[in-house]
Amino acid sequence: MDMLWNGWGDPARATPLPDTVTGLLRDWLGVTPQPTASARLEEITISTPVLEDAARNALHAALGDRAESLRTDPESRIRHTRGKSTPDLLRIRAADTTDAPAAVALPHSHDEVLAVLRVCAEHRLALVPFGGGTSVVGGLAPAGKAPFIALDLRDMNRMLDLDPVSRTATLQPGLRAPEAEALLAEHGFTLGHFPQSYEWATIGGFAATRSSGQASAGYGRFDEMVLGLTLATPEGTLDTGRAPRSAAGPDLRQLLLGSEGAFGVITSVTVRIRPVPQTRRYEGWRFASFDEGTAALRRLAQDGPRPTVLRLSDETETLIGLAQPEAIGSAAEQHSAGCLAVVGFEGTEQDTAQRRAAAAAVLTDCGGEFAGDEPGERWAHGRYAAPYLRDSLLEAGAFAETLETAAYWSRLPGLYAAVRDALTSTLTGDGTPPLVMCHISHVYENGASLYFTIVSAQGADPVEHWTRAKHAANEAILAAGGTITHHHAVGTDHRDWYVREAGDLGVAALRAVKRRLDPDGLLNPGVLLPAD
Repeated sequence: MDMLWNGWGDPARATPLPDTVTGLLRDWLGVTPQPTASARLEEITISTPVLEDAARNALHAALGDRAESLRTDPESRIRHTRGKSTPDLLRIRAADTTDAPAAVALPHSHDEVLAVLRVCAEHRLALVPFGGGTSVVGGLAPAGKAPFIALDLRDMNRMLDLDPVSRTATLQPGLRAPEAEALLAEHGFTLGHFPQSYEWATIGGFAATRSSGQASAGYGRFDEMVLGLTLATPEGTLDTGRAPRSAAGPDLRQLLLGSEGAFGVITSVTVRIRPVPQTRRYEGWRFASFDEGTAALRRLAQDGPRPTVLRLSDETETLIGLAQPEAIGSAAEQHSAGCLAVVGFEGTEQDTAQRRAAAAAVLTDCGGEFAGDEPGERWAHGRYAAPYLRDSLLEAGAFAETLETAAYWSRLPGLYAAVRDALTSTLTGDGTPPLVMCHISHVYENGASLYFTIVSAQGADPVEHWTRAKHAANEAILAAGGTITHHHAVGTDHRDWYVREAGDLGVAALRAVKRRLDPDGLLNPGVLLPAD
C-alpha cells in the first residue's frame, strides 16, 4: 500500500491526541486549533505534465512499453512530491505542488534503470531516485533543473541471493524493510536494522542515506552492514565489494554510501546478516540526571558489555513520556523524575542473560535504578509510533519536528546545551516558546548521537517559523563541534552546512566525482551538493 499522501504511514493507524495532551499543549505552549483543514487529495490541482512526446515515448520504451510503469496522473505525481518532514507535510496540506515530478517511472531491473538514465540524459530531464518517500531533509525536492522524473524503485523488490555460509544477502533497492526481514526470516536470518522509518523505508534508501537503526548498539549502522553495492549512472555501471574487506585502494563503497542519489541509482545492496535472535529482552533504568545517565551509557559503550539497544531520554522527554509514544501524557510518566534509559538485549539465551547481568552491574554502579521490564517493553511495542504522533500534533494545531547530530563524548554536553539554547531562544523570540526534548539513541566507543524533538505553536507562517529555528540549530551544531547530521542525511536542508563541514577541497573532490558519473548534473540536483 502507499503511504498517506499528506502524513505518515498507514491512515488506519492515525489516532487523535488524548485530552490530557491537548490540554498540556494549550496551557504550556499556547497551542490552539487551526482554522483551516488540510486540502483533500481530489481537490488539489497540479500542472499538466511537461514531458514532450519524444521524451515520453522514449521513457515508455526504456520501461519495456509497460503502461503502468510510467505514470503522469495527478495522484501519482502528488504522492511523489517531496518527503515527510513537517514543512513538507504543511506544504502539501496547503496544496503546494511546486516540487511535483513531471512523471513517475517504475523500472523492474538494473538494465531498465540504465535505459531510463540514458533517456534522461538525451532529453535533459533531471531524475530523483524514490524509495519509501521517508526523507525528512528535503532529499526528494531537486533544485535548479525542471522538469524531473521520480524514479520509484518499488518494483525492484526481490532478494537476489542469500549465502548462508558467508551470512550475506543481496537485496534490490525497492525492498521495504519489513519485507526484507520476512524474506530473511524464512532462512533463519535478520538484518537487525530497525530505524523509526522501518515500516516504510527501503534497502536502497538505507544505503543512500547512511541510515542508523534503533538497535545500532548491537547490530551497527546500516553502512557497517553493507558489503557491496551496484550503482547505475548515466556513464554506466559501478560494482563494488568483492570481499568483506580489502586493501585494494580506497573503498568505493564508502563513496557511494550516503551519496543520496547524486552520483547514481543504487540497484542492489549486499549486506551482512545474522541469525534471528533466540530471545529479546527490553527493560528500563532511571537516572537522576541526563549527565549521570550519559556517563553510564559511555561506560557501557567503551568498556562493555554493550547492549543491543541503548537509549537515554533527558529530563523533559522523560517527563512528557515521549520515550514511550503510545503512552504519552499518562499520569505515571508525567510525574516521573530524572531520566529514563531503555536497555535491550537480543541473542542466544545464554549470551543475553550474561550481558544483561553484567550491564546491570555497570548501570547500578553508575547510579542507575532498575525500573523493570515495562518501560522497555512499552518502548519496543510503540517504537514506530512517533511519526503518527507528529501528525496528530499537526491536526491539533501544534508544530512538531525533529533534528539530530552527533559528537565525541567530550563535546556532547556542550553540543546538547548549545542546540537547546538555539532552538529555545529563536522560537521564544518569535512568540512561540517551545518544548525541546532530547535523547541519546546511538552510541559508539568514542561518541554518541543527540536526537531532538521540538513542539511549539505553529505561528503565522509555520514553515518560515521553523526555518529560522532550524538554521539557528544548524549554526549551533557546527560551532559546538557536532556533525550536521548523524542519520537523517544531508538533502537540501543540511546542504549548506555540510559544505562547510566538508570544506572547500572536500566539496571540490565530490564535485569531481559527480562530474565523472553524472556529467550533465541530472541526478538529484541540489541535493547533497549545491547545483551548478
